[in-house]
Amino acid sequence: MRKRHIAIALLAAGSMALTACSAGSLGSSDDSGGDGKVSLSFLVDNAAETVKIGNQLAKDFTAKNPNITIKVETRPAGTDGDNLVKTRLSTGDMSDVFMYNSGSLFQAIAPEKNLVPLDEGQNIGSLDKNFTTTVTANSKVYGVPWGGFMAGAILYNKDVYSKLGLSVPKTWDEFMANNAKIKASGVDPVIQSYGETWTSQLFVLGDFANVLSADPQFADKYTANQAKYATTPAALAGFQHLQQVHDLKYENKDFASAKLPDALRYLAQGKGANYPILSATLSELISENPGSENKIGLFAIPGSDGSKNNLTVWAPAGVYIPTTTTGAKLDAAKKFLAYIASPDGCTSQTTASQPTGPYAVKGCSVGDSVPQAVKDMQTYIDNGASSLALEFLSPVKGPALEQICVEVGSGISKADAGAKHYDEDVKKQAQQLGLSGW
Repeated sequence: MRKRHIAIALLAAGSMALTACSAGSLGSSDDSGGDGKVSLSFLVDNAAETVKIGNQLAKDFTAKNPNITIKVETRPAGTDGDNLVKTRLSTGDMSDVFMYNSGSLFQAIAPEKNLVPLDEGQNIGSLDKNFTTTVTANSKVYGVPWGGFMAGAILYNKDVYSKLGLSVPKTWDEFMANNAKIKASGVDPVIQSYGETWTSQLFVLGDFANVLSADPQFADKYTANQAKYATTPAALAGFQHLQQVHDLKYENKDFASAKLPDALRYLAQGKGANYPILSATLSELISENPGSENKIGLFAIPGSDGSKNNLTVWAPAGVYIPTTTTGAKLDAAKKFLAYIASPDGCTSQTTASQPTGPYAVKGCSVGDSVPQAVKDMQTYIDNGASSLALEFLSPVKGPALEQICVEVGSGISKADAGAKHYDEDVKKQAQQLGLSGW
């Protein structure tokens, strides 16, 4: 899924100039004095929840380490923020510690040149491998997780399932059998919201854990142009699922025009039973539909093998130390990252903002007060039953996937044609990146 669509859907992308949330100058100037006290600047994006978490981490860390003060600074989100981070790294003017994306955008900031590698002193052995994969370059880990995982999954109305005596499906056949019973009861089995085209992609992107279960080398082969969606049965299945749901008229009648708020309302009210979507939409679902937090559950998109039905996850952002942070500041920064990557750090983040996904730190709990869907996600993480989304394992992504999914899910084109179309779409992008084999 393209990063800008996730940002549009889930974040209040900012465009303001860099500002400081607390006193202190920008950059990594030496604020350590002869009294042993150190002041660190900590750069985060300016989304409201992000700032709340940053301030809480700074407060709680300083309470345990009174000789270290954290000054939280903010930057714009989105493209403006990306450009600012790259500029400040290249000019040697980066804050002492900063929060930024993991995955492909992390690789784009030249971590081996610009970042300090971490070790066991920063608790990297306690981090979920699905996260460390996204902040590793040349076998070295450079970041600790900010926040929790996000899943591409199916949110479902537990009351509808309970009333009809349905169980959570682990295979696609079981899912479709559920849908037949749901439709017979007068409820829309599958909610779609193509009025916001980015939401159309989850039956494909959220199905990637099933693709990896069938072919663990798919991402590498896909990157090398040795595997394609149209000719790999497990990958083609996502497009087939879109077509099948439409052909059986299992979606809501206004699927073509409905938008995310509509879909979440239908789900909360029980007008629809299942919604393939990103778990990060839970915060909007609950805020706009009070009382729904324990009525909505979550399960991984079912595949062909129920014994390998893993959850597809998007990794959290990371917190990094630039190479311009040295001396006493570097020691303090490493302590700060170790704190973030600990149960105490998770508790601090939970204090600031209710988690919408499991933490990537072993021993961390989201607590009992989180929505049921987050607890469901935690079970997959605890059981080691999750896999990264393809965008974290391959740089090959095509810009037209959402439009292609809308076409297949609307009956305009068939699954095989949609998969072939997407294979052509990614070819152009792979060639622009200069990838070998394309």
